[in-house]
Amino acid sequence: MRVACDPQRGGACVIHSNPLRGPADVADWVAEGPVQFGTHEVGTDDDGGPGLGRDGTSALVLSGSLDAEEHGDHAHWTLWCPEELPDHVRIGWEFLPLEEPGLAMVFFAATGHGGEDLFSSALAPRTGFYPQYHSGDMDALHVSYFRHKHASERAFRTCNLRKSAGFELVAQGADPLPPAGDADGFYRMEVIKDGPRVAFSINELLLFEWTDPAAAPLKGGYFGIRQMAPLKAAYRNLSISPL
Repeated sequence: MRVACDPQRGGACVIHSNPLRGPADVADWVAEGPVQFGTHEVGTDDDGGPGLGRDGTSALVLSGSLDAEEHGDHAHWTLWCPEELPDHVRIGWEFLPLEEPGLAMVFFAATGHGGEDLFSSALAPRTGFYPQYHSGDMDALHVSYFRHKHASERAFRTCNLRKSAGFELVAQGADPLPPAGDADGFYRMEVIKDGPRVAFSINELLLFEWTDPAAAPLKGGYFGIRQMAPLKAAYRNLSISPL
């Protein structure tokens, strides 16, 4: 891990930064499952939806490569940042839904059971199938948001925090994200992982905060992006900084 501090920005420090402007920016990330990569340039109007980035930037577009109707739960995927992160971090990124239905999620503090590295060959292979992540041989926290996959989720929209292994729902809040057709630019997402404390906000609106009562809460680990097909969404400006 390398912490870089910029004196021109008031000494602000960053553990990991990635502009997420296109597939090249995630070439070293670990893909599990049928993820498809794309780039959306400013002012284009292709099958990815309306032009993105009013500030003159492109964005990484992520979607599934398999038909969700045909492949069901095996059409979903997870994409891991390859850098292991410490505890006590602020994780920020920008998100814009392009096509739904679907669901977005991030994992953090992800490790293998018994102190194994998340990518250790001692762990069972993972292919994007959800039970491998919430009830397998890895531990993690994960936030699900833009939960527009099923009619019941769209009818009462929440963002959820779960602790795994075990798939335990530990916190929940209202989700202010609109349908893809009503989205007006990128939304600023933020997770704070500070020892036992976890907080999640969108556009600086706090949606939930939770303190793990466990004697040994999850610490550092890996960060990953997950989607349920057929969601297509754009991401940019991932920044992970120490608290």
